Amino acid sequence: MADRWLVIGLGNPGPEYENTRHNIGQLVVDELSQGEKFSTHKSRMQICEIKHQGQALVLAKSRGYMNETGGPAKALSDFYKIEVSKIIVVHDELDLPFNSLRIKLGGGDNGHNGLKSLTSSYSTSDYYRIRMGIGRPIGEQDPADFVLKPFSKEERKELQEFNSRGAQAIQSLVVNGMDKAQTAFNS
Repeated sequence: MADRWLVIGLGNPGPEYENTRHNIGQLVVDELSQGEKFSTHKSRMQICEIKHQGQALVLAKSRGYMNETGGPAKALSDFYKIEVSKIIVVHDELDLPFNSLRIKLGGGDNGHNGLKSLTSSYSTSDYYRIRMGIGRPIGEQDPADFVLKPFSKEERKELQEFNSRGAQAIQSLVVNGMDKAQTAFNS
C-alpha cells in the first residue's frame, strides 16, 4: 500500500492542552477526519484511516508530548511503509499571523520541538508541512507560554473556518500536488 499518505497533527495529550494554540495540528487532523473515530495503534499514536478522491490517508495524533512525536511517527510510517515524501505534518507557526497558513516542503525547525523530534527520527526535514499561523505573543509574554494558552475569544470565532481551510489544504496537496495547493492556500 505505497499509495498511502501519513498526516501527522502535532499537539500534546490531555484535556489541559486540547484547545491550545500548540494543538492546532491535532485540531486540523480532527477536522479532516470528518468525525471518523481514532483508535490506538501500537506505535503510540492515535490513528484514523480515510480516503479522499481515491487517496488513502492515515491521520495520526501522538499520545505523547510533542517533543517525543518523532519516534512514534517513524514507527507508524514504517508499519504502513509510507515514505517521507508522503508525510504531511500540521503544526502551529508563531511566525505567521493567526488565520494564515503556508504549505511547504522541508526546511528548518525554527525552534519547534515537534518538528525537531520528527527531523531527528527521520534523519531528514524533507516532509511536507502545513504551517498554521498562530501569531506571536503581544508584549513580554514568553512564546513557550503563549503556545500553551487557549485561543482568545476573538480567535475562537475564526478557528473552525481556519481548521477547515487547513484540512482543505491537505486534501489539495494530496490530490493536486504542492504547486497548485500553494497557489490556492498560501495566504
